[in-house]
Amino acid sequence: MFMKNMTLVAASLISGLCGAASAQELQPDAVNRASIASIPSERPSDAATQPDPAIVHLQVLLDRAGSSPGVIDGYYGENVTKAIAGFEAMHGLPADGKLDPEVIGRLADEMPPIQPYVISEDDTKDLVDRIPEDYAEQAKMKHLGHTSVPEKLSERFHMDIDLLKALNSGSAFAVGNTISVAAPGVAKEGTVKRIEARKGAGQVLAFADNGTLLAAYPATIGSKETPSPSGTHKVKGVARMPTYTYNPEVNYQQGDNTEVLTLPSGPNGPVGTVWIDLSKPTYGIHGTPEPSRVDKDPSHGCIRLANWDAEELAAMVKPGIVVEITE
Repeated sequence: MFMKNMTLVAASLISGLCGAASAQELQPDAVNRASIASIPSERPSDAATQPDPAIVHLQVLLDRAGSSPGVIDGYYGENVTKAIAGFEAMHGLPADGKLDPEVIGRLADEMPPIQPYVISEDDTKDLVDRIPEDYAEQAKMKHLGHTSVPEKLSERFHMDIDLLKALNSGSAFAVGNTISVAAPGVAKEGTVKRIEARKGAGQVLAFADNGTLLAAYPATIGSKETPSPSGTHKVKGVARMPTYTYNPEVNYQQGDNTEVLTLPSGPNGPVGTVWIDLSKPTYGIHGTPEPSRVDKDPSHGCIRLANWDAEELAAMVKPGIVVEITE
């Protein structure tokens, strides 16, 4: 299971690579013109083979509203349904996850979901050539940064890298290039008084002092083999850009590594860009190097969010707030 001490060491092993379809060309105007009213109220049983401009539009609107769909990729997956249900709960509607006219009306927003962005010199900084799978190799690095400008920008704008490339077919992603990106809006603000991590739903809910729902996030919450500890816990503290100490005696066996290793910080580190430490020793809520795999791959016991969602939540919590992990 995930283990971390209060110098903030935790583990999150992401198995496999994202299995999304390869990037295909997608016109930004197609997304901006797409009507979310054209989307079926319930998720189709057959998975789409390419991004749907209307779903991209919907995902951006849900993100802006504080009910995260996770990575914006243009696919009508479970995380979209959960985000719709979260939005409904925020507005006192039956949380059935169905995109009905009431939800569509309340999601209306005049700001285009896709907007231009000019790549700057800063966007090329702090990159690394690659992230090796072996923790012993990672421990030799100074920083577990992004491996390319597209990866860095896709995370900044809450996007799947394939969607970013599809919207910018032929772009070299060089300094000075104008590209098209999602515009998810500013981070949610407020003071969280209680967090619910619902294993069955694969979702983390953040509540205000008056009981209203402030934000909702798709999450990986443990696994059958190493479940997250059900019950009531408390937030002990927050660490941003945490390092990660791998200890096979208290974590899990990673490759042939049998010694304690300290991995550097970075968005591609095992716990991503932030760690919210829980009163249950060695457990926490944290980011991930693979946002597209949230609630798709299991964790070793901790609660895994996309980096941007973990950062947003961390900014709204303080030590002592209650975290309830439910079935």
